[in-house]
Amino acid sequence: MRRPALPTDLKHVFSIYSHPAVVPYLTYDPMEESAFVPIFDELLRSGTFWIWELDGAIAGFYRTTRYPGRVSHVAQLGTLAVDPRLHGRGVGRAMIDDAIRHLRSDGIRRVELYAESDNQPALAFYKRLGFVHEGTLRAFYKRSHEAHYVDEYVLGLLLD
Repeated sequence: MRRPALPTDLKHVFSIYSHPAVVPYLTYDPMEESAFVPIFDELLRSGTFWIWELDGAIAGFYRTTRYPGRVSHVAQLGTLAVDPRLHGRGVGRAMIDDAIRHLRSDGIRRVELYAESDNQPALAFYKRLGFVHEGTLRAFYKRSHEAHYVDEYVLGLLLD
């Protein structure tokens, strides 16, 4: 079940965000919880950072950002992660299905997201959901512990 993120979610969100199976594919390199606080505070202030609960526990999270003006029919889905202990149990699918349902009811006709070109499980997952690879941001992503840059793929889904 989706709900808005709360300040009390910091520790749980940080534990998922910083998990070794998750952190390589989110925006920031590994950090201490104290360094994560301003990032989390910004997510809270956005009013578009959602917690997904399963059996009363935080199972994952995501953020939706609606573009302004002529592209107000478009939303970006990001900061998306599932607790690695729940991978393969349909949590990601349930979260994205729910996000799309809410976005559609808000008048969104296009959803886009970014995924690293080396995140093959995520790319296959998004493809199964109907997202299409629309472009490549070359050498866009750089993890501090790797010497090379990674391409970022732009994926889009048109809603009926």
